[in-house]
Amino acid sequence: MSKTTIRSIQEPARSIPVAAEYDVLVVGGGPSGLTAALAAAEDGLRVGLIESRSFVGGNMTIGLPVLGFLGQKGNQIIDGLPQKFIERLRRERNGASEHRPCPLHMGITLVEPEAVKTVALEMLTEAGVDVLFYTFCVDVVMNGDAIRGVITESKSGRTATLAKVVIDCSGDADVAFRAGVPCEKGDAQGGMQPPTLMFCLAGVDTDKLRMSVANAPPEARTYLTDFIPAEYFGQNNQFILVGLRELMAKAKNERHLDIPNERTIIITGLKKGEVWINMTRVKGTDGTDARSLTNGEIQGRAQIDDIVTYLVNYVPGFEAAYFTKTAPFLGIRETRRIVGQYVMTQDDVLSCRHFDDSIAVASYPIDIHRPADDGCTLIWCGDCYDIPYRSLVPTKVANLLVAGRSISVTHEAMGATRVMATCMAMGEAAGRAAKISVRGNRSPADIDVSELRRQQIAHGVYLRNPDGSRATELGPGQTS
Repeated sequence: MSKTTIRSIQEPARSIPVAAEYDVLVVGGGPSGLTAALAAAEDGLRVGLIESRSFVGGNMTIGLPVLGFLGQKGNQIIDGLPQKFIERLRRERNGASEHRPCPLHMGITLVEPEAVKTVALEMLTEAGVDVLFYTFCVDVVMNGDAIRGVITESKSGRTATLAKVVIDCSGDADVAFRAGVPCEKGDAQGGMQPPTLMFCLAGVDTDKLRMSVANAPPEARTYLTDFIPAEYFGQNNQFILVGLRELMAKAKNERHLDIPNERTIIITGLKKGEVWINMTRVKGTDGTDARSLTNGEIQGRAQIDDIVTYLVNYVPGFEAAYFTKTAPFLGIRETRRIVGQYVMTQDDVLSCRHFDDSIAVASYPIDIHRPADDGCTLIWCGDCYDIPYRSLVPTKVANLLVAGRSISVTHEAMGATRVMATCMAMGEAAGRAAKISVRGNRSPADIDVSELRRQQIAHGVYLRNPDGSRATELGPGQTS
């Protein structure tokens, strides 16, 4: 009996039930999806949110601090709903720190992952958002060039969910890609920033760690940390430490450790003695491919033991440290980016460009974990730059908005716009734009952007005037 390799099968046509209909449907419950749904639901619209995991919060739940609230001049440039979320985390769950200045990252906001999951879900349900977990978007429903909804798969089977406006907050442009929006991936060679599997250690003497840097002799300070003055560690008991390159090189050489990273990255947690480690690095991982993601998880976990060996035996304060947990999923830095009405560029970031249709202000530097080696590129602009509404509006497909790291930017610009506070700000703008679209019975591409900007300012969003000052009002007919 001859053997044949079956390359495909024909699935019979079938009728798919419509599970729900909304005014606005948000796909993805990460930082951008959370604020998109909250903004869209502000004045009574029917808003749904579908999420493939069992919780909302996305990358805020994997041990990372929230970056981007503070600008390069020390001022707060993300406000509105993202700020309200942090305030509630801090007030009700002791689940967030203040926005702490950081010489390398401009500002860090530490958050407790479990508190994020609880508070985010509470805010969504209180706002009347219909949340559905354990549900994957696998296709789209189109009416000509307009999206009508999405097809989902879950334990309940295959169903359709319809909406007047869909907001793609998947992080991977899943909806936009399936709807036919042109998308790009990676740099000029297709290389994408490698992901990291975060993990947590307890029993760390973080005071000993920080003071070992603060009190190091001047000749040692040039290599202990990247861009962060030693004095910073003497003044801050919660911090990010990035560096210790020579110490790690020594450990690799003496113990033959396999650590595919040239820097130590340690993030203090909110709990005493707890730190999160951002050092695993899985080059070549494609976050849109299940097999590649699986291999990334396998490789990331395999790297943890050598990293822990290094930390415990070489880094001050880690002598009694012990492993406690890994993040629930790989931290993906880059996958698809849509081609929108405007493609934001590196020059836009570095020139601190102001846009007449700005819907958010950002300041995080271009930060690229290089796809082809173990290093990182960092470039600062010195101040802030705007994110234009047109970069959230895809080409070729109507009734669709995109928020988060997969907006219309180049590989280099995405290195700056991908951080969580910025993504939350984009989500808030997309949710409010969707609301205006539904209320005005017009496509998101055709809304009055000046009205969107007025609503953003009225809800406390930080926008800039052309001279760089904070915009406090916007008169009728004005866009800037």
